[in-house]
Amino acid sequence: MPEAEIQKSMLQPEDQDFAQWLDSRVARYPTRRYDWDTLKFQADHNPKYRRAQMRYVGTGAAGVASDVNSVPAAHFTFSTMVIPAGHEGPPHIHYDVEEVFFVMRGTLKIVCEKDGQRWETVLKDRDLISVPPGVYREEINIGDEDALMCVMLGAAKPILPAYPPGSPLAELKRQRELAALQKS
Repeated sequence: MPEAEIQKSMLQPEDQDFAQWLDSRVARYPTRRYDWDTLKFQADHNPKYRRAQMRYVGTGAAGVASDVNSVPAAHFTFSTMVIPAGHEGPPHIHYDVEEVFFVMRGTLKIVCEKDGQRWETVLKDRDLISVPPGVYREEINIGDEDALMCVMLGAAKPILPAYPPGSPLAELKRQRELAALQKS
């Protein structure tokens, strides 16, 4: 979307007064729900990938086309994610955006890889990492309880992530994209 359209989307609509406009930009916790289906295709492949997303701003990069219950995104997305104990987010890469993980509760091992180099760290409550574009990342809940984290992506509509070449999820993504093309 061109910058002028993005900026226009942030302006107060002519049919809303100031209060209505700002009310439309509030996402309250009681109106949110965890979406365990967003990444279900990964969990169907391997149950350790089961996790849930709760969207606040935009839809993230999980493939959800729209969510009328989230605040429209213009420059970034923001959601929370629950990763059950022993579960993980699979290795993936975003070529177009940085991705920020802020751990609200729990213990997550973060693994990053680029050009054959591997780096790991453990994040606990209130720790944060900003993963640059072009770096593979995975999040593994190594704690005994569900981990809760905030996830921010640096674009209103990030490109869907890619998986390491040869990984089963890379093939699964390719099959899903082909099926979507055949439907259109």
